[in-house]
Amino acid sequence: MKKAIDIKKIRFYLWVGFAFFIVSLFADLHAQTQPFFKKALNHLWLASFVIVINYFLFEVSLPRFSRKRILFSAFMVFVYMMLYSWGLYLWRRFGIALNIYTILKNYKTVSAAVSAQMGYSVGFILFFGIIRHIYNHNKLRHTAQQLLIEKQRAELNYLKSQTNPHFLFNTLNNIYSLSRDKSDLAPESILRLSKILRFMLYETNGEFIAIDQEVKMIGDYIALEQLRYDESLRINFNHDIDNLKQSIPPLLLLPLVENAFKHGVSETRDSPFIDISLSLNERQLRFVVKNSTGMPSDPVRMKENIGLSNLRRQLELLYSEYDLIVEQDKSIFVANLKINLASHVGH
Repeated sequence: MKKAIDIKKIRFYLWVGFAFFIVSLFADLHAQTQPFFKKALNHLWLASFVIVINYFLFEVSLPRFSRKRILFSAFMVFVYMMLYSWGLYLWRRFGIALNIYTILKNYKTVSAAVSAQMGYSVGFILFFGIIRHIYNHNKLRHTAQQLLIEKQRAELNYLKSQTNPHFLFNTLNNIYSLSRDKSDLAPESILRLSKILRFMLYETNGEFIAIDQEVKMIGDYIALEQLRYDESLRINFNHDIDNLKQSIPPLLLLPLVENAFKHGVSETRDSPFIDISLSLNERQLRFVVKNSTGMPSDPVRMKENIGLSNLRRQLELLYSEYDLIVEQDKSIFVANLKINLASHVGH
């Protein structure tokens, strides 16, 4: 199967060749005082030959050089030395015969002329080799960055895909409990759940949503969860937002609220409560969730549940400036989240 011609690579060789043509021309003009047009045409004629040879050297021959093919490699080195010296000399003579190349400098011997062409070629190879190395290094670094971004995006999508089933599993368990108790609240729970799922299906597919949508989602979730509890559960949800259209990733804050219900008030026997405070000022977001809790034998367990661990990883992928601190004593669990929304890695 024939290898397709890489137009971008050919364009790169032409641009580098043009750059060397400009550099060598002005260096020659500084040294001598021959007519500019004739000098420019001479350098262009020589550069056209060396560009083609460089392409075959770097793109065709060098990739095939190896210790296992030492004889072939040595032979090709010899061939290219001839091309860069005698080949360029003959190309110069061909240009003279076509009245394209103008003799502006006479050489005493043929060997002196060949040596001069070899010196020109060596300068071109060094110039081109340095530019090519820098170009390939930057290209590899850019490719590595793109692969890292794609990997992080795939991981972020995976984490988001885990968030919805986790929420759904918890909510269905709650509805099951109401249904088992034959509660009149079960139909209303299903209705509220369908409303939330509609939001998740149609509003959270993009990279961002407005923060007022996230606030509404949290309010709907709280209303759904409250159906399970009697009036003994005290819930406060306060928010102070300077820009309701500020963009944030969808469902970013919900895991902390879920955590407060599932691992907090559901395990609290006396005076259960949840206090939620959301503030946003000049793109500095702070979200504090404080809830009552039981007396778990292993406090670390609450910090390692799926919701919190996924949230930590999402924050790591999404923002460069954030802080998530969780604290717990015998009866209170506090999650304190701070994010500089301007530090989103995609900006």
